[in-house]
Amino acid sequence: MKFTKAIYTLALAFILCIGGATAQELRFNSNHKFKIVQFTDVHWIYDDPKSEEAAERMREVLDAERPDLVVYTGDIIFAKPAAPALQRALEPAIERGIPFAVTWGNHDDEQDLTRKQLLELVQGFKGNLSSTTEGIKGVTNYTLQIQSAKSEAAAAVLYVFDSNSYSPNKRAKGYEWIAHNQIGWYIQQSAAYTSANEGNPLPALAFFHIPLPEFNEAVKTENSFMIGTRKEPACSPKINSGLAAAMLEAGDVMGVFVGHDHVNDYAVSWKGIMLCYGRFTGGPTVYHHIPGGNGARIIELTEGERQFRSWIRLEGGQVINDFTYPSKWIK
Repeated sequence: MKFTKAIYTLALAFILCIGGATAQELRFNSNHKFKIVQFTDVHWIYDDPKSEEAAERMREVLDAERPDLVVYTGDIIFAKPAAPALQRALEPAIERGIPFAVTWGNHDDEQDLTRKQLLELVQGFKGNLSSTTEGIKGVTNYTLQIQSAKSEAAAAVLYVFDSNSYSPNKRAKGYEWIAHNQIGWYIQQSAAYTSANEGNPLPALAFFHIPLPEFNEAVKTENSFMIGTRKEPACSPKINSGLAAAMLEAGDVMGVFVGHDHVNDYAVSWKGIMLCYGRFTGGPTVYHHIPGGNGARIIELTEGERQFRSWIRLEGGQVINDFTYPSKWIK
């Protein structure tokens, strides 16, 4: 226990010495585009050479895509000690000076640091945009505003949720669900952005780790548009707490991006919202038998339009599963 606390203290001191995170604005470029790379399920194990495969892929993707933002959607680390493992997993973004955001999965706090302690570490790294919202369930609940290329006005918003971990309720075993107060927070944030945008919902995306029950519902719907690989059912909570319904009513979220299930990378339409898996990014430290190996999902927004384009990049520059939302298949 003393050893764990020492590592945590030293790591926190180190990242504060090299320069803590500074406020960085996210903005559409002069071509009115904004590109996001989603890394998910890195499952980094410190001092395990197998994890280097994840680092190699992340570096390759970032150098090819040159994104405006990187989002890590949980299960970033998979063994003790957590602090140096987390630092190594985030290095590809940090060393390139690319702003990044994180949310936690069900494995990140199973090591030797709590979700709150992990966030404190991350908040010391240069380029970090991750934060927290007090008073609601979870730790990594926050919004990221993308400003217009032409003004200081918000042109799009990203909602980051903590999808929590395992159910504490013995009558509903399995994974925990996004809590009602988290959904209430989202509804308030969405309404505020809509009001500030003259009553028009601001184009939005959402990122978290554990998929919603609607992922399983959508793939069973005969007229749903689906692209990508599905090798297992979505391991979602058994309780549907209503986040997807809230997004449907608010009318702002165009796409939801998750991880968790390593051999799925599909995107499927659900009542006009795209439900998308990222691409497993980790090395062979966990199960990962998806055709083509590890990689990342890329999402590109266009300012002033309720649309995004997405594709998956694999080893050697291979690009697959390219689609645009909305399309004639997405209703």
